[in-house]
Amino acid sequence: MDKAAVFLALALLAPAPALAQRAQAELACTPTRTDYIYDCIIRLTRGGQPLPGARITVGADMPSMPMAHNVKPVKATPGKIPGEYRAKPALEMLGEWAVTLRLGGPVQDHLILLYEC
Repeated sequence: MDKAAVFLALALLAPAPALAQRAQAELACTPTRTDYIYDCIIRLTRGGQPLPGARITVGADMPSMPMAHNVKPVKATPGKIPGEYRAKPALEMLGEWAVTLRLGGPVQDHLILLYEC
């Protein structure tokens, strides 16, 4: 077996650290007293552990109405516990939303979560 084949075999068998370290997110939102404004809690983890120190921008759009309802992105703020963040997006109307989380800081990522309000 030549060196290139050995290298390729080792590369395919080696664990993929980038995939193992991908951020995971949970989203829980409740309506506020202002119509269509939601108080959202985002819980970020990476490798099963809380992910503190992230910079998160939260945006949303309606998959059923492409280009019609794009929510202005808002910045999330750190919550009360490590890996928890809060944001108040204005979701414009009831329905299914694709909530976009753009992460910066200790991990760079882009996550999309579906939310029904």
